[in-house]
Amino acid sequence: MALRRRHACYWRLLALCIGLMISFALPSGWNRLSAVGYNLLPLVMIRGMGRPLGAIPFGPLARRLYWLLGMAALVSSLGWYLTPLSARGTGVAMLILWTLFVGWSTVRLVRGLGYEQRITGRVLMGACAGYLLIGLTGGLLFSALETIHSGSFSSVHGSAIRVPNTDQLDGTANLLVWQFNFVRLNYFAFVSLTTVGFGDITPLTAQAQMASVALSVIGTFYLALVMGLLISRATVQVEQDAETPATRAGRRPDD
Repeated sequence: MALRRRHACYWRLLALCIGLMISFALPSGWNRLSAVGYNLLPLVMIRGMGRPLGAIPFGPLARRLYWLLGMAALVSSLGWYLTPLSARGTGVAMLILWTLFVGWSTVRLVRGLGYEQRITGRVLMGACAGYLLIGLTGGLLFSALETIHSGSFSSVHGSAIRVPNTDQLDGTANLLVWQFNFVRLNYFAFVSLTTVGFGDITPLTAQAQMASVALSVIGTFYLALVMGLLISRATVQVEQDAETPATRAGRRPDD
């Protein structure tokens, strides 16, 4: 039962992450559906990783704390989406809560991968889901940084991080109300995560620069850790499949 629940969590999380990335490629206006996907992420993670997953320790107190942190992250993101850009304080709360919640969720996901005995399609889904989750969270946190401190990121090819919102006008000064380009910040998050570094978007403030560096380090560390786990499990799996029944019967318990 625990194994089935863990594997179900893997594919649900991967499907939601892929759906989010597809929403970024939709035409202008439709890509706002990404807000729905981001707010579904905490619910999927709470349902999938907020319960004991087999041999992974997760006591009642830790489960309650995880659930509360996930709900707090959800509420903070809703508040951030629904408030204007001038309300910078909402970005600070979301930045802290999402970092803690996704960090904890990623640790639980990696521990779950470590308990897998065989490498299956569902296990590979879980590994991919964790990587995409880190990148998508980076995009959300970069967006929060841009709302907290306008001008944290800049583009060198004329595609602005902040673009005019033609749907809203300031009635007093008759000026366009500006909104940041959420899709491009998510794109830059994956550029940082994969350490590609195209150079078309540049972090300008110290906070944005350190966040970009941290995301690059986390992405590299995640790949090294998960690849090590998967390769070790695959090696054991191949050795077990290669053994004959007579070999298994004649092996001593301490071998």
